[in-house]
Amino acid sequence: MAVTAKTKEKAPKVAKPAPKTESKEFAVIETGGKQYMVAEGSLVKIEKLKKVAPAKGEYKAGDAVVFDKVLLVDNGLDTTIGTPYIAGAKVSAEVTKISRAKKVIVIKYKAKSNYFKKNGHRQPFFEVKITKLA
Repeated sequence: MAVTAKTKEKAPKVAKPAPKTESKEFAVIETGGKQYMVAEGSLVKIEKLKKVAPAKGEYKAGDAVVFDKVLLVDNGLDTTIGTPYIAGAKVSAEVTKISRAKKVIVIKYKAKSNYFKKNGHRQPFFEVKITKLA
């Protein structure tokens, strides 16, 4: 009886892709009571926005949004910090998606007192793509 030796062949190593060359420019904006660090081309989930006067109403996917509450801008060489905001700085973005987050279940329970409450909540959000830092 011939015994064959099984050899384990290792899979060839795949070279890692080269890192993407991204600009080092970023900004910190404030919207919906939160601060977000954004760069050109990044996708950010933010709180739902309402249009302000004169074009009151709701935003739709594809609409342009301008954030004027810019707290910090860094272009890789020098940093500008606002007090609290930078005058004249704006970040342009485009609404790509309007949706609601996953459901959060809230349960209130007290032992031995016949108390149980269960509620659910889905928070609405906008997904925006940053198009320009100015």
